[in-house]
Amino acid sequence: MTLIVVLAVAAAVAWYLQDRQRPGAGSSADARARHLRTPLVRLADLMGIKTTQGALATRSEIGADGERRTAARLRVLQSQGWTVLHDLGLPTGQANLDHLAISPGGVVVLVDSKLWSSRYTLSVVGGRLRHGTRDVTDRLNGLRHETRVVARVLGCPVIPLVSMDGAPIDGPQLIVDGIRIVPADDVVQALRAISRGRTATGPHPAERAVRLLHPHGAKRR
Repeated sequence: MTLIVVLAVAAAVAWYLQDRQRPGAGSSADARARHLRTPLVRLADLMGIKTTQGALATRSEIGADGERRTAARLRVLQSQGWTVLHDLGLPTGQANLDHLAISPGGVVVLVDSKLWSSRYTLSVVGGRLRHGTRDVTDRLNGLRHETRVVARVLGCPVIPLVSMDGAPIDGPQLIVDGIRIVPADDVVQALRAISRGRTATGPHPAERAVRLLHPHGAKRR
């Protein structure tokens, strides 16, 4: 049996045995990576051949790792009465929410995990977000959209927050068009500061969030 055949069989077996999507932080990104790594892409990986799908799969895997890191950091809040949900689907469309944190007082914060290259510093110049010299403001568009949708679903204000892994931040935090960006190690401190002294009016949104926002990929009723 030639080496190529052996590699092809190994790639096919790996694809066949891959786990199905499991609920939890990073599950959607992991599922995207598995979908992209078809047997042919896996074979190319084993042979050291770079492919567009392979690169996209790697990016999804990096994103999933960032989400799991954030989830581990947020775990401490759950023991303090917070409701923390991960990898939720929106009622319509294919977008997913990385993390939803709801304080005991009912303050809702949508936390978006990002894991960007540490080679470049994040800064705000003229109201625009820059990663090094590159304008990356539009990479916050998804979070803006998700925040609006979640606020409409829950019927209450929702605060967007980016937990940034990797890329250093020019200052303790950045604010771009109302979106806070904090170092990942400071995300719990930032959430406590946001919720301090605030109490939401009306019914507590946690029950509504659990009832209406399901794990991404789950069947909608």
